[in-house]
Amino acid sequence: MIGVIFKARRSRILAAIAGLIALIATADWYVGTRASLGVFYIVPMVLGATVLPRQGIVLLAFICSSLRSLFDLPSPPYIEELLRFVFATLAYASCGLLVSALIRNRELTIAHLANLRREQELRREAEDQLRILVDSSPAAVLTVDDRGTILAANRATSTLFMIPESETMKGRAIDGYLPVLADALQFDPGPEGLRTATQSQGQRENGEVFLANAWFSSYKTPEGRRLAAIVVDSSEEMREREEQSFRQLSEGNRIAAAAVFHEVRNFCGAISVISANLRQKHGNMQDEDFQALTSLASGLEKIVAVELRSRVGDTLEKVLLGSVLDDLRIVIEPAWREIGGVVFWHIPRTAPRVVADGHGLLQVFLNLAHNSHRAVQERPAQDRPWRELSIEASVEEQKVVVRFVDSGRGVSSPECLFAPFQPGANGTGLGLYVSRAVVRSYGGDLRFEPQALGSCFAVELQIA
Repeated sequence: MIGVIFKARRSRILAAIAGLIALIATADWYVGTRASLGVFYIVPMVLGATVLPRQGIVLLAFICSSLRSLFDLPSPPYIEELLRFVFATLAYASCGLLVSALIRNRELTIAHLANLRREQELRREAEDQLRILVDSSPAAVLTVDDRGTILAANRATSTLFMIPESETMKGRAIDGYLPVLADALQFDPGPEGLRTATQSQGQRENGEVFLANAWFSSYKTPEGRRLAAIVVDSSEEMREREEQSFRQLSEGNRIAAAAVFHEVRNFCGAISVISANLRQKHGNMQDEDFQALTSLASGLEKIVAVELRSRVGDTLEKVLLGSVLDDLRIVIEPAWREIGGVVFWHIPRTAPRVVADGHGLLQVFLNLAHNSHRAVQERPAQDRPWRELSIEASVEEQKVVVRFVDSGRGVSSPECLFAPFQPGANGTGLGLYVSRAVVRSYGGDLRFEPQALGSCFAVELQIA
């Protein structure tokens, strides 16, 4: 019945209240002094409580009490009539307010139940989405209890650890597969829990060892400590990284050996010239020792006749220049911030692809950036601009030129920049020599461009 009342229009309910009051008052007048019908005013009060505010309920109670007093049984004492009026008003108002409170509580209960139902639906939907995400994730996701027993794991976990399809990871001990997680359970980080990442060795069901990257966190439950982890196999990335490093090391060794052979050949050439001069001066053509020295110098010169030549190797590919420079930004910017320096990037949004080896080109850029990083720290702090590096890329004559412009002291002897084994250089003095040889192997070039302040190195690359 209350639901029907709630659905009715407010105006209709008010009209019904007025009609009931009029009907009760007429009946009470008709009965007269024989009986009192004031108790029937409860009905319009209940109806009024469904649509009226508290002030309206009190006003309706006053009206009903007034009508009841008007047609009530006669009571000569004035004080008794007043008390009947007051008590009737309180009774009618209390009845209406009670019904109003019940209706309001019912509405609040319905709204609360609706919110709970909605929250349950949202929670169920979130749980379903999370379950789908975990089940479809290519990374292994698992939870472990305080004893190191796996409580739950997705399908990728069984694939990662090579568990047979008829079996499951649930209930197994994690220390046999990833000992670092079992060790993490022995550490008590406090109420905040442990949140970290690690790289360690893992072992599959068949005994195969692999490199695992794990991100895990610990938390507490009423049943004890728990640990949730995400694990991925990084063996392939490690192999590619080590193979790339080996190729770069081999290329660097080749260039360094060529530089050494170049210097040895210069010495052999000088020995040959001196031998020829001695032959002309003293005529020792038949001296066996002199002839042996000449043959030794000539043979050694032939052995070390290794030239650095521009070549395009099997590892060259079409490299996205913007991607290499993004990697460079990640590597060098923290070091510049530590010294209070600033790196300005002037790279077009649509940087073209170039012919190079991505890792080798990054090493060349790193060498130039590190040289600038060292150069700006040698400049006095009062000089301005100070500790700045500008990296600019532009397309010039069907080639891409990347310039490294710093605010260091500059270069005192530009003609000796790319010579190997420079005296006073950091390390072996082969940095710029090797970098230029690497860029030339891509069909490009590395050159120094003089300027009034600081230094500028330009890396020229072929557009793919």
